[in-house]
Parts: sequence; structure tokens; C-alpha cells
Amino acid sequence: ATATDLSGDITVTSTSTVDTSVVGSYTVTYTATDSSSNEATAVTRTVNVVDTTAPVISITGDNPVTIELGATYTDEGATATDLSGDITVTSTSTVDTDIVGSYTVTYTATDASGNQATAVVRTVNVVDTTAPVITLTGDATETVELGDTYTDEGATATDLSGDITV
Repeated sequence: ATATDLSGDITVTSTSTVDTSVVGSYTVTYTATDSSSNEATAVTRTVNVVDTTAPVISITGDNPVTIELGATYTDEGATATDLSGDITVTSTSTVDTDIVGSYTVTYTATDASGNQATAVVRTVNVVDTTAPVITLTGDATETVELGDTYTDEGATATDLSGDITV
């Protein structure tokens, strides 16, 4: 601020409580006194510190993730950085480890000023790399007389992906 006076040089001083690290409304007060000790009426300026910057989300761990069919999936989560400090990241997930396929975990975050981060997605691929297990029905060794009829007792199999044919 500047001030003018008939007596010449005038000093303008200000007092301020502006804290640019905290969102809020602050006041700067300006005063002026001439060489004859006459004080001007104080003038104020309002300074609004705002946060218009969205948080930024970072996925923790691998992306994409591959997990075996039937295994337990534990998400490693994500973090967010923001000018206003700590931000909570929330997630929504469609991962079903009982069905082979590609699934997503979506992370979102909103700061105290209502700024929403761009959503970030982790892909989780549920795969079946485990071979089926075959179990013989009956004995592993059979003896059949020459010329007799052999009747196979068969076998069964189990697999994580469900019923299979032997």
C-alpha cells in the first residue's frame, strides 16, 4: 500500500496473519503516520488462502498383480499426497479369486477442500496354473488272467477350476 500526505514522506506499515500453509481467510492491516504523528485510518486487505490442487494417488506394490485361483488376495493399497496434508485413500474392488479372470481395484481420494484425485486402477489377474490331481479308483496294480475281460475301475480328478473329465 502507499500513502500521500502534504508533509512529504510517509511510512506505511503492515501487520499480517497470513499463513499460506493453512487454508483460510486472513487480514492484512495497513497503517500510515506522517512526520507530525498524524495517523491515517487503517486499511485492510482480505487474503483468502485456497486449495484448488487435487491429491495425487500412488499405488503401493505391483500393478498388475497375478494371483493363483483360490488363493487369498490381500490388496497392498495406495497412498495420496496433497498440499493440505494427509489424505485417506478409499478403494473399491471386484476381485473374485474363485473365478479365473481380470479384475480391478479402483482407488479414489478427496482432500479437505473437496478436490478429487484422478482415480487410479490396479489390475488383478486371477490365473489357474495348478495342474489337476488324478486319483485312481481301485488298486494301482491289477492282475487279469489271460483271455479274461478287464474292467477298468477308472479314476477321478480334482482341480481348482471345478469339474474336469478324466
